[in-house]
Amino acid sequence: MASDPARYLPLLGIVRSLPAIVRGVSVEVVAVTIFVALLCVCVLIGHLLEENRWANESTTALILGLCTGFLTLVFSKWHSSHFLSFDEELFFIYLLPPIIFNAGFQVKKKQFFRNFSIIFLLGAVGTLISFCFISTGSYFLFKMIGVASFGIQQYLAIGAIFSATDSVCTLQVLNQDETPLLYSVVFGEGVVNDATSIVLFNAVQKLDFNNFDAVSALKLLGTFLYLFFTSTALGVAAGLLCAYITKKLYFARHSTNREVAMMLLMAYLSYMLAQLCSLSGILSIFFCGVVMSHYTWHNVTERSRITTRHASATISFIAETFIFLYVGMDALDIDKWKQSNGSVRTTVTVSGILLALIMLGRAAFVFPLANLANFFRSNAKIDFSQQFIIWWSGLIRGAVTIALSYEQFSTSSSTSSDDAFLITNSIIVVLFSTVVFGSVTNPLIQVTLFRQSRPAPAADMDPPSLEDIRLLFLEPANRGVDEGGSNQRRSGVGLIIWHPTSAAHYFWRWFDDRFMRPVFGGRGFMRLIHGSPPHEETENV
Repeated sequence: MASDPARYLPLLGIVRSLPAIVRGVSVEVVAVTIFVALLCVCVLIGHLLEENRWANESTTALILGLCTGFLTLVFSKWHSSHFLSFDEELFFIYLLPPIIFNAGFQVKKKQFFRNFSIIFLLGAVGTLISFCFISTGSYFLFKMIGVASFGIQQYLAIGAIFSATDSVCTLQVLNQDETPLLYSVVFGEGVVNDATSIVLFNAVQKLDFNNFDAVSALKLLGTFLYLFFTSTALGVAAGLLCAYITKKLYFARHSTNREVAMMLLMAYLSYMLAQLCSLSGILSIFFCGVVMSHYTWHNVTERSRITTRHASATISFIAETFIFLYVGMDALDIDKWKQSNGSVRTTVTVSGILLALIMLGRAAFVFPLANLANFFRSNAKIDFSQQFIIWWSGLIRGAVTIALSYEQFSTSSSTSSDDAFLITNSIIVVLFSTVVFGSVTNPLIQVTLFRQSRPAPAADMDPPSLEDIRLLFLEPANRGVDEGGSNQRRSGVGLIIWHPTSAAHYFWRWFDDRFMRPVFGGRGFMRLIHGSPPHEETENV
């Protein structure tokens, strides 16, 4: 956070209007106090509007930020809409890590890995398609309207920035008990999409675009794969190390606080190490959270489990609200609008083009990939209404888009006119998509999904059980017909072909139970701690 008092001069008008009791207090203290009060107001309004079908917490924070920014402009005599200033590093160092860690820590692993094939198709392959579509489309369409001052790296950065989705509004409406398949796909695709977008963004930053050709494109793909897998490996290693430490050292003998501190600090350490090694910290901390929830979480006491789960969710909620609140104020930043070299007509046109590319680019992969996945799925197929909800859920842009925009276009104290132009357009896209698309999400899902389709029977939702898979592998394919005299059992190879996810799940469970859990702990391998009530097992891999 900036410490230069000159950056807080717009707040002096507000300070002078306060009673004499607060005069002479540090400007930073007053600014933080006001911002914390606004966060409290956001929580209160979000609670009061919980049952409102047109409102959500993200929209509430944005609108409150807009109102606060307008009042700040009035008090500062139209000089600035900010009373709290910080640079883009605050997003990546303090705000994004708890959001992504909570996503990995709270993920329903059984549903996530059961539908991993479609999640990976939409979250990774689909993001690559959207990245290419938005980058190419912006390259040609911007030139058609006379915006031709950007380079290849900026267009590729635009593609990576606007490929990052925010499905929070949709997840607030969906119920994972009523629609387990759709909820897991939307949630899983959202977190994989964020990680893929950030890895793509980092890969773009590492390339030299002075001589961009086919070799450079292959180099971009290689850099992407390197960042993706090395960042994942670092996060998994950090999670396993934390699990091993908590299992062997038995922190609960002295203090359960140390257990919670070790989990949170190790997760944050994985993020910072990834940043230090020029990897994707977001990807590392996400998979660190997944591993911790699978191993470490079972090695600690019941009190530590409850504390860690609620603490990570609370910190993530505050960070998200903080970001949307600040984005609302930043939308009225006079300096950025003055620095921008685009007219009102050009700004509206570019924002419209970006929104159109987002919608078309998402449609270009959601419907084809969903139908491709249906071709290989024998049950729990994704019908058109569910495909539409998946498409709609990815149209909203939020925290990751804003963070990447600041990272790319606001890297110095003197932002150029082109950079300011792209930042303002990013803010417009985030505001419009969150307020308009987010407000319509609840009634749209109610009309499209719940009123036109009935929940699928439980038998149709579940793939073959682990016991069925075990029997299919153990019994030879040529054993003959079953007792009913109808069909012959599929061979193990046939099972892998027709149920690859279930087969992979079976092999992973065998490997996990035999080799991983005896070393790193987990369900069935945790200590019996005196005074800790028995834990009712939650959904797991």
